[in-house]
Amino acid sequence: MNFYFVTAAVLALAIGLAHSWLGERYILIRLFRRQNIPHLFGSDDFTKRTLRFAWHLTTVAWLGAAALLSIFSSIPLDSSARILSRSIAATFFASSVVALIGSRGRHLSWVVFLIIAVLVWMGSGIQHM
Repeated sequence: MNFYFVTAAVLALAIGLAHSWLGERYILIRLFRRQNIPHLFGSDDFTKRTLRFAWHLTTVAWLGAAALLSIFSSIPLDSSARILSRSIAATFFASSVVALIGSRGRHLSWVVFLIIAVLVWMGSGIQHM
């Protein structure tokens, strides 16, 4: 079992669940109470629905990455799986950089994304028995 991938998968799952729950509780609900949300297609309902599903699509992507990492953790890594896992590492690294720059370091998700990226990169180099 590749414990780098397992740990990265748990972190991706955790950050996804935290993102959805905290986002609903502290951002989306408060945002939707505002009266000045743009009206698209005749009302603000479409805008609110779009913001909500776009917010949660991020979580779906992180859960998908966690699922892939869970699968990769228990199989021998051939060259295709190694390339895919390194693509996941690169994606989380890019997410870390964007979160770091975008929040000027205040949103600590960049730290978790960086840890996930490093774990996945290290796990992609392990020869499975």
